[in-house]
Amino acid sequence: MSPERYTPQYLLTQAPRLFQVARETDSFDDLRPRLRQVVHEKRDHALAHYDRVGRGLAIRIQDCDRVLDGMLRRRSERLADFSLTRALRDLARGRPRPDLKPAFYADLLHLLWGLGGRVRFESPADEVMAPSERSGREAAIERSAQLDRLWGRMAEGLRRHPSGLEPESIARRRARRERVRRALGASAEEWRDWRWHVRRVVRSARQMSMLTRLTEKERAGVEAANELGMPFGVTPYYASLMDDEPSTRDRAVRAQVLPPADYARELARKRRDDLAKLDFMREEDTSPIDLITRRYPGICILKPFNTCPQICVYCQRNWEIDDVMAPQALAPRAKLDAALAWIARHPAVREVLLTGGDPLVMGDARLQHIVGRLAAIPSVERIRIGTRTPITMPMRITPELAAMLGRHHEPGRREIAVVTHAQHAYEITPETITAVSRLRGQGIGVYNQMVFTFFNSRRFEAAALRRVLRLAGIDPYYTFNMKGKDEMADFRVPVARLLQEQQEEARLLPGLARTDEPVYNVPGLGKHYLRARQNRDLLAILPDGARVYEFHPWEKNITRGIRTYVGRDVPILEYLDNLARMGEDPDRYGSVWYYF
Repeated sequence: MSPERYTPQYLLTQAPRLFQVARETDSFDDLRPRLRQVVHEKRDHALAHYDRVGRGLAIRIQDCDRVLDGMLRRRSERLADFSLTRALRDLARGRPRPDLKPAFYADLLHLLWGLGGRVRFESPADEVMAPSERSGREAAIERSAQLDRLWGRMAEGLRRHPSGLEPESIARRRARRERVRRALGASAEEWRDWRWHVRRVVRSARQMSMLTRLTEKERAGVEAANELGMPFGVTPYYASLMDDEPSTRDRAVRAQVLPPADYARELARKRRDDLAKLDFMREEDTSPIDLITRRYPGICILKPFNTCPQICVYCQRNWEIDDVMAPQALAPRAKLDAALAWIARHPAVREVLLTGGDPLVMGDARLQHIVGRLAAIPSVERIRIGTRTPITMPMRITPELAAMLGRHHEPGRREIAVVTHAQHAYEITPETITAVSRLRGQGIGVYNQMVFTFFNSRRFEAAALRRVLRLAGIDPYYTFNMKGKDEMADFRVPVARLLQEQQEEARLLPGLARTDEPVYNVPGLGKHYLRARQNRDLLAILPDGARVYEFHPWEKNITRGIRTYVGRDVPILEYLDNLARMGEDPDRYGSVWYYF
């Protein structure tokens, strides 16, 4: 769709009856129900030609009707602090609305087109999945041929995102490893020692430039982090996963650890002036004792070690970390004893998530002390360890560490599980497979949590990761939508794109490769499952094109005393424009407007 159509003049031509009513009705109390009536009439008119529009389009018509009806209600206006009713009346009467941006008109136009049964995109499956008039074996053979063609489309998309297990990638990384090793003066034996990687964490733009070429933007971001005292670190191993020159292959790898300058400045400002806003998940409100967070009945978080060898830009807790491998990161013995005693006093807690920071960066003896004491609590039946080391420093998973964890894994009595965090297929290497195999050899399950960011959100990019994860022995577990932090603007993706990815890309994978759940971590409320439409309402499209959602809490049918959360998304048009600047064809994402 050409941008010149995202204007008030063009919008007025697309729904003349709607704007006629908005122009002729004076009272807001009368206008809201009249506009909703017009919307329903438009729906009914489109559905009157049901045989022509088909089932899929009929469902989309009803979706758009439901969304527009909700936006035209007084409660939605109050929660979103924006009135679509007023905006429609102002536009109908020719009153200037400079606050309404092209992204607003774009989203509203697609809603009106969807309501009228006019779709402005081509489905990637339409050509290969046409309805059949056959039945029985003939129909099955025809459908099987269609599915072959559909998988061919998917395979073409997957090939755009190479993994670290392909022969070309392995050869490239072998050369990269030698370059990084020589630049840092490491022997082959030192390279295999995780402690050496911790000691030699890369902490500055100058050091990074010795290992790979930085773009001007990347260099400015790292320098800003260094100058502002923000923690920055990359393990030598992870630096070897970057290409010699920035490329489309390693873009997601770089984006995770090379912070934008605006991000560094905003994070530094909040740490100085507005620390409370950095606790996006409001963990302080769910921490009954130091080192413990508890948001759900049967699980709590234990954070004994508050640092990492590598800082992820989008981490929800990186603001709490003073420095990479900070010497004071280990919790004092008294606090740890008190936290463990608290867990023992609360037998409702059946599972403990050991996280931080990255707990596997502790030495084996300290880790054994903590895991052993948790295992000695009769009510604890699962210890889950959150760590990025299989991805950022896989040599940490030594045979000794795996065996130590395996001693506490007792099938039928207690489970030890590891949850790691891979973002892209290019991160999965033979070294990762070795680490995972050591854990699985002890009966320990390994799972993955992916954060869906701009840098891994292209068509079939996340699907390529899930596919290679399963082949590496890692189960896809969660796909997190990016949190709505101001400093994370460059990384955020509309909720609609994650929903689209789940339905149009992940859904094409075999079942075991698409077992993850798309979630949004709602501040103060916890994980919000995005598959279930009854868990949220779309309240408004703001003047800048951002959608506003009201998220319902998980316990809404359990207790009356609940709170909801109203969150502002990123404009879909802004996301598509950013994809175009990256070389993507936005038309390949055309159905994204119809995911709510």
